[in-house]
Amino acid sequence: QVQLVESGGGLVQAGGSLRLSCAASGSTRRFNAMSWYRQAPGKQRELVASIGSSGGTNYADSVKGRFTISRDNGKDTIYLQMNGLKPEDTAVYYCNYGAGGLDYWGRGTQVTVSS
Repeated sequence: QVQLVESGGGLVQAGGSLRLSCAASGSTRRFNAMSWYRQAPGKQRELVASIGSSGGTNYADSVKGRFTISRDNGKDTIYLQMNGLKPEDTAVYYCNYGAGGLDYWGRGTQVTVSS
């Protein structure tokens, strides 16, 4: 079992910044791929950014150039630095850890961007 705890969400004005954190614990493997997803009201959950075992990153087109995913392997923690936030970034942000054919999810953290 893997437990994921997100933090760092909140209310911010358009153009502002937030930094999300996701701490993994339990039966984790070092350098395991991890991702950030988000789900806005009435919409499907979508991939925002991912970081692979070798540190390679992948971003949704909508956040490229504004968001940066990173990890601290010593702490089994990933981060999502979000700059230039837009109202359309408003959503619940979830951390994902995939291993052994299973997907683990955190409970999410709310990000609200006011115009």
